[in-house]
Amino acid sequence: MGTKTVDEAANEAPEVKSDAETVDVTKTDVTKTDEEVTATEGENQPADEVEHDDDLTEEEYAAELAKLQHDQEEGPTGVGQGAAAVVSAALGFISLSGGWIGSVAAARETLVGQLHTASTASVSTQIKEVYGDAWHTTALWAGIFALVGALVGVAALIRPAFGTPGKPQATWIKSVAWAGVALGVVGLLLAVLKYTDLLLSLPSAT
Repeated sequence: MGTKTVDEAANEAPEVKSDAETVDVTKTDVTKTDEEVTATEGENQPADEVEHDDDLTEEEYAAELAKLQHDQEEGPTGVGQGAAAVVSAALGFISLSGGWIGSVAAARETLVGQLHTASTASVSTQIKEVYGDAWHTTALWAGIFALVGALVGVAALIRPAFGTPGKPQATWIKSVAWAGVALGVVGLLLAVLKYTDLLLSLPSAT
């Protein structure tokens, strides 16, 4: 009764095999899980550590930094060009508004005309000596300011074409310089018209 028949032994053998296969499959899954964890850790590794071999050494980094600083020192800073542009615009504005120097010069010419004009002189002579010369003096100084302002503006615009090539000229420098040139040209034109009595000429005595 305690002895198993051949058929019963054969029926138990596949069950044992199935248990062994289950254990093998479980081990395979565990192994795959470990590989996936390793791959995930590799992907999460910082890029700096992965590309560590491509990084510059301290000596190379210092050399590159020194080269950049040297190039910046050699190139023009644009400070002089910006100052010239601002001066050009200021001179152009002064040429249109008159300016303190023109007013003083005109007042001086008026005083000189009064001192050198006799009281018995004709009205036309008095107008010319007292007011005409002062008016022309104002136009003359306005023309001088306008001409200098225009020349300084042109110099600021063409400066990058000469000397050591550097960074392109800043946009605001070009804008201010062109404004100075425009004001200078307009001021010079008005000064010529006033000096030649083509604009706002002196009144006639008759």
